[in-house]
Amino acid sequence: MVALAGRIVLLWGWRRALMAFFAGALAALSQPPFDFPAICLASFPVLVWLIDGSVGKGDAGPIGRILPAAVTGWWFGFGYFVAGLWWIGNALLVGGSGFEWLLPLAVLGLPAALALFYALAAVIARMLCPEGPGRIFALAFGFGAAEWLRSILFTGFPWNAIGYAAMPVPLLMQADAVVGLLAMNALAVFIFAAPALLVTRDRRAVVVGLAALLLIADVGFGAWRLGTAPRLATGPEVRIVQPSVAQDVKWNPSVRETIFNKLLAMSAAPPPSGRSRPSIIVWPETAVPYILSDTAGPLARIGDMLAPGQTLLAGSVREERAAGGGDARYYNSLFSIGDDGRIIDVADKVHLVPFGEYMPLDGFLGIFGMEDILEGPGGFSAGASRHTLELAGGLYALPLICYEAIFPRELEFTGPKPFVIVNVTNDAWFGRSPGPYQHFRQAQVRAVEEGLPLIRAANNGLSAVVDPYGRVVDGLALDATGTIDVAIPHKIAPFWHGGPGTRFAWIVLAMFLVISIALNRTSKWLRVDTR
Repeated sequence: MVALAGRIVLLWGWRRALMAFFAGALAALSQPPFDFPAICLASFPVLVWLIDGSVGKGDAGPIGRILPAAVTGWWFGFGYFVAGLWWIGNALLVGGSGFEWLLPLAVLGLPAALALFYALAAVIARMLCPEGPGRIFALAFGFGAAEWLRSILFTGFPWNAIGYAAMPVPLLMQADAVVGLLAMNALAVFIFAAPALLVTRDRRAVVVGLAALLLIADVGFGAWRLGTAPRLATGPEVRIVQPSVAQDVKWNPSVRETIFNKLLAMSAAPPPSGRSRPSIIVWPETAVPYILSDTAGPLARIGDMLAPGQTLLAGSVREERAAGGGDARYYNSLFSIGDDGRIIDVADKVHLVPFGEYMPLDGFLGIFGMEDILEGPGGFSAGASRHTLELAGGLYALPLICYEAIFPRELEFTGPKPFVIVNVTNDAWFGRSPGPYQHFRQAQVRAVEEGLPLIRAANNGLSAVVDPYGRVVDGLALDATGTIDVAIPHKIAPFWHGGPGTRFAWIVLAMFLVISIALNRTSKWLRVDTR
């Protein structure tokens, strides 16, 4: 292993770039649907050794000295995001959109941009502590800071954050309720990168031992929390409808009546033997092929379908016309509809998908006709704020539409406290790829963070009910067509008042920063020795 580390440290030029790319690509296997986090115990030590060898010329100036580390981190990130997000390009192939020429931009351009954050992580690690065990703490801090920036800059895109690699099953998700995803990113990288120190011959084993203890504590805490969890009482019965409407016909006017009839029939079907009639029915994102706020007929038919006391939560486009007959605004919304066919409440999507729901620089990009990429009847407008959605009977749900579920900070809301998270989505854009599995995992973790059960209705899957510990109660497979009737588990008190431990997360990152600086300056007895 010592000889292998030495050879990796000495790699240069295209060989160094290729090694970094493949190390990052292998790390993507830690994400769903592969869920193989152990691969990161090899990928991240390789990254550490590559950064060790990323030495700029002494007379190159400040930029020249850190540039090799930045390039190494970028290639690692490029491999990670290409291998983990290639499926995004499938959205450009649906129904012969005519935008196949944009495929390289989606498959390579987005990963190239996201890789800049990992370049920053490598630079931070190199600057804070270029040698010794402190560089593991520095790398953990660098990735923690980079993933935080990735979640907020340019509207944010924290998809496949490194922390999810450490949470493939509910047993390993419980620590996230304590420290939040921000700290899990840094802690995961610390554990994954620590084996890089096994090639040294001195007392650096203390850092590897600390990483092992953190892993044991993570497993132990998860086992304790799940083992001592009380049997959860259950609340209302919910039916999730997964119609699996093909994306290339979803907005076709000639079939919308067929789609609507299918939704109504699946919703009105009698419950399975031994189960009571569901009091809540949930349809996926933009499931209704009409604009509900402008069409009375579909609402009347929904009212006829619903039994007394039932509430339908339906994803649909909402139209809002300006006073005086100006241009209409369209919103990606979730409607709460009572058994009389009247709208009880509506929640608009607040965090829109760039290039999917609205077009940045639309005036410029419109020259190329790129506004036609947008889903639905045109570009969507963002909702002003998130509020809990009222249901019949005085209940409230926290609505998360589509990829809003990947943002921990999106769970901030106004209004009465919810008893459940409702995530509606349409992942049919991405076909049978890792995308829907990755999306589901991130929504699953939100339930753990908030101590709330999750109802997830996806057009073609994965639909499920998840309890507040992240355990799947029941679900439907990808591309299955059907319904599930489940009693909603009760919520639990979150580990921290007000949600996941954001303040604690910053404490964790600060500790990594301080330790890396301290070891770099004072711990000469722990310097790297790869002879």
